[in-house]
Amino acid sequence: MNSMYFTEEHELFRQSLKDFLKKEVTPFIEEWEKSGTIDRFIWEKFGEMGYFGIAYPEEYGGLDLDLFYTVILLEELQKINSGGFAAAIWAHAYLAMTHINKEGDHRIKEEYLTPSISGQKIGCLAITEPFGGSDVAGMRTTAIKKEDHYVINGSKTFITNGVYSDYLVVAAKTNPELGNKGISIFVIDRDTPGVSATKLEKLGWKASDTGEIAFDNVKVPLHNLMAEENKGFSYIMQHFALERLIMGVNAHARAEFALDYVIQYMSEREAFGRTIDKFQALRHTVADMASEVEMCKEFNYSITKRLNDGQYVVKEASMSKLLSTKMADEVIYKCLQLLGGYGYMEEYPLARLFRDSRLGPIGGGTSEILREIIAKMVIDKKEYKPAT
Repeated sequence: MNSMYFTEEHELFRQSLKDFLKKEVTPFIEEWEKSGTIDRFIWEKFGEMGYFGIAYPEEYGGLDLDLFYTVILLEELQKINSGGFAAAIWAHAYLAMTHINKEGDHRIKEEYLTPSISGQKIGCLAITEPFGGSDVAGMRTTAIKKEDHYVINGSKTFITNGVYSDYLVVAAKTNPELGNKGISIFVIDRDTPGVSATKLEKLGWKASDTGEIAFDNVKVPLHNLMAEENKGFSYIMQHFALERLIMGVNAHARAEFALDYVIQYMSEREAFGRTIDKFQALRHTVADMASEVEMCKEFNYSITKRLNDGQYVVKEASMSKLLSTKMADEVIYKCLQLLGGYGYMEEYPLARLFRDSRLGPIGGGTSEILREIIAKMVIDKKEYKPAT
């Protein structure tokens, strides 16, 4: 237990979660990895256990717990070795639901947040576009006001839960001539006429449904606009800090999982008459990896504490995602190497871990974009402010 951040209650929660995942999730992972579809029942089980409501108000069925419970959920999800399943869960709970909670009015929260917490509804966040990538301000999807509704046209891509979710939190330009100052956020039901989705085939994250979504003259009621019109860019930027920290935590957790596995493997694998954990070159490789994992983990816990205390940590969260995802890729690469030929075999966990980890430096803002954001803050002294 790291008593600086985790209490006894946190650790009891972690053990309960481990038991739940082992019983209810792990037996189905191989099936979901092959089918690319996560059975609906597991969402409701997560809801029954309160896992979707960890960070949300009690008024809507949540538990309103501190962010370290979220960290525990993220860490343990990485250790079942399905990046796709983990992504589907946290994209619902911390991408879509964060916007519903922060920007939705009471009606929207009752209609979308409450059933999201119970697992009755699944959400996705639709921001990235085929021609925009990490350039949020460059989005082309429009939402034009017409009397009692908006008409949305455009497309989104690389959307986790983009095919099987029940609702979409969508960013679109209500005033295209204003650039990033003309973006608004909407919640749209999946079955709204004009909404269609195509499933994308991926290198990793096989269990999750990643979709390209098209909006063809989609009519959205005025009351499905979330918070203020044209303030969407600031809402998106504000929540990116949490998303980047989540991906940083995911990275240190999967690297730790890979390292723990390989240490156990090395203690059993023999070569030249002794277990391979006795060879100095390999021992020192493990020492380097363990140090890197621990450094990232401690940094991420520190950022979590500051974010939980209400500080605006966009710089630190960007650094977390940049460094932690890079570290995870390198550690998992080395761990696969330490397994030799077995590391390349699908029956061992490193092959999937290797593929799933590679999305870390891409999704949620590429490492190249993050470096420029960090450079603007460090060199140009640019200050990003919370949405007001």
